[in-house]
Amino acid sequence: MHVTRIYAGSDGKSHFEEVDLNFKPRAEGQSEGTPVSNAKEAFFTRQDVGYVLDWHTAPGRQYVITLSGQGEIEVGDGSKKLFEPGDVLQAEDTTGQGHVTRVVGDHPRTMMWVPLD
Repeated sequence: MHVTRIYAGSDGKSHFEEVDLNFKPRAEGQSEGTPVSNAKEAFFTRQDVGYVLDWHTAPGRQYVITLSGQGEIEVGDGSKKLFEPGDVLQAEDTTGQGHVTRVVGDHPRTMMWVPLD
């Protein structure tokens, strides 16, 4: 499994990167997992059909998990990526130009946010 990371490059623009989650056996031996993060909170938001948030940076490092609907993220080089239910975005572009967020499709987009800082 992987997550899509957005980060600010040395050019001041945001870029996409696919990051594999390195699952390892857990102590009980019945499952695999990732290392525990330092996340201490989570919250939910809903964005309506047609929602657009023009160029902005992430307020801090965070996971954004799409639960329903579809979102499109555009980064500085013009690349766009569609996020559907179950997709995880690791937003780390806290400086630079940032990215554009759009709700696409016919349904609102519901997300869970997990700040990592």
